[in-house]
Amino acid sequence: MTGNLGGAGDRPFAVVTGASTGIGYELALLAGRKGYDLLVAADEDEIEQAAVDFHGTGVGVQSVVADLATFEGVEKLFGSAQGRPVDLLFANAGRGLGKSFLDQAVEDWRRVVDTNVTGTIYLIQRIARDMRARGSGKILITGSIAGLMPGTFQAVYNGTKAFLDSFSFALRHELKGSGVGVTCLMPGATETDFFERADMLDTKVGSEEKADPAKVAKDGFDALMAGRGSVVSGWQNKLQAAISHITPDDTLAEMHRKMAAPGTAEE
Repeated sequence: MTGNLGGAGDRPFAVVTGASTGIGYELALLAGRKGYDLLVAADEDEIEQAAVDFHGTGVGVQSVVADLATFEGVEKLFGSAQGRPVDLLFANAGRGLGKSFLDQAVEDWRRVVDTNVTGTIYLIQRIARDMRARGSGKILITGSIAGLMPGTFQAVYNGTKAFLDSFSFALRHELKGSGVGVTCLMPGATETDFFERADMLDTKVGSEEKADPAKVAKDGFDALMAGRGSVVSGWQNKLQAAISHITPDDTLAEMHRKMAAPGTAEE
């Protein structure tokens, strides 16, 4: 754990998970530039270098290396806030996994579920209870348009994102009138380390040009501050999301197979 939040209470306060790279990194930069002190977390040491960049925005920054797939990791992050009221929570930490479900190791698919679902909603519950008690706060949950379609060769990952997409709207309406807002950011394929870590560089979706994480983060940040329920980042993803609502699941599953099956990068 490194860094110093400075004068606690002098500035608003944001917590960002999965902030070492990609969309989470860009969300943290945006929040810092808007004057929010930052508590940033990831399960890798790269979060320490990212924190150096965030310090450049002129706000207080504290970084935490924590495994948010575990309750212990979530408690470590939650405790690092030292009781300071959280104004913005960016629940962005996530993990992907490609290849056939039957060929995946149990510990690998369980880590996807524990990171994307269990750890995420436990952190949200810990922080959102305090938000509700004081009647203010905003939460951005990083879902995905992947949650709108059966994820052939990404079956567990897409299932976790379907959960988050649904959960975010349910929580939003449970908190209606409480002063706490919930927004779901639904990106498509984005230029991050996701596909390398998910062992999907040999797939069509893994090898194609992807969205700029800075643009995706700004779309999410702006939607959160505007109080919107969700935002699909990028016009192609908006089109894909619209198509998913009217296309049979069998057809969507076959479309996803053609994007995510091993070896499709060569097709």
